[in-house]
Amino acid sequence: MEKSTITLTRKIQMLIDVPSNEKNEMWEKLYRYQNRCFRAANLIVSHLYVQEMIKDFFYFTEEIQYKLVDATKDHMGIFTRSKTNTTARMVFDRFKGEIPTDILGSLNNSIQSTFSKNKVHYWQGTKSLRNFKKDIPIPLPVKCISKMKYDYQKKAFCFNMFAIPVKTYLGKDFSDKRLIMERLLKGEIKLCTSQIQLKAGKIYWLAVFEFEKEEHLLQPEIIAEASLSLEHPIVAKIGNVRINIGSKEEFLYRRLAIQASQKRIQTGIAYARSGKGAKRKQKALYKTENLESRYVSHRLHVYSRKLIDFCIQQQAGTLILKNQEDKIGIAKEQEFVLRNWSYYELQTKIKYKAEKAGIELIIG
Repeated sequence: MEKSTITLTRKIQMLIDVPSNEKNEMWEKLYRYQNRCFRAANLIVSHLYVQEMIKDFFYFTEEIQYKLVDATKDHMGIFTRSKTNTTARMVFDRFKGEIPTDILGSLNNSIQSTFSKNKVHYWQGTKSLRNFKKDIPIPLPVKCISKMKYDYQKKAFCFNMFAIPVKTYLGKDFSDKRLIMERLLKGEIKLCTSQIQLKAGKIYWLAVFEFEKEEHLLQPEIIAEASLSLEHPIVAKIGNVRINIGSKEEFLYRRLAIQASQKRIQTGIAYARSGKGAKRKQKALYKTENLESRYVSHRLHVYSRKLIDFCIQQQAGTLILKNQEDKIGIAKEQEFVLRNWSYYELQTKIKYKAEKAGIELIIG
């Protein structure tokens, strides 16, 4: 049976909401949690790999039992507990008192799930074992969040995570983050296990929300055909109705203008007054950091939204993306197209919006 819900992730910046003299203590706490997650993740995946590959240790004696189950449930088992609990207990005992066990439990479940999907590739030698880095996100189980509310004085959504008071910083929010948070407080949507990312002295909440799929009067027999092209990002057709979404001038030329602007800035850096070293010289470059990727992401969101709205308006329950493999193949052969035309990213945005609206997507 098809699921009636869909999960979406939103990246929301958080600020520690305590007096200045207490902030260092909170930052130390978060960085300690991140370090323990980093160490625990590598330990978990290493133990899982040894457990799974123990059958290949042919140099063991024949008396060695290697069934990966609890010995109390199967006489061939080699564990004293369930397979999931082996790695959980290992990291619980090692990092007891240094990090909440809820974080380690969530981390263990996530790694176990990912490992199970990839273990066939590990066994065949087609994939290497994942190596976790020091900037690993910290799992944030729902039970570690409390006292969530909207503070009208601070004009922010406030809550406690790991007993640390925090508040949201949405800035000029042109997306749906504020609306989603309001719906969360009303109980209209569900919050799932999320993550906390520490990056460049900032805290980001990678919040995972569970939505009910939108209900529209769609008819599966009405088929929308869409293709991605260079002249127009999306060309869509339903019966005799045709629509061109976006244009080459709007998307490609603006992107090339941003690239040219950044190149001019990079060239001019050599002649800039230094004053305070590299940071002063590269000040103009910092202002345009990620400008191109932000522009592209925004435009592709607009294009994909217009396509889904067009399908809903025409009651099309099926959407076919035509000749995608051919288009991607052409893009790979032409360096200019591959560099400047984001076929895959646009396809990804169309996919999740179609799923949210209850439209079946077929990629041809």
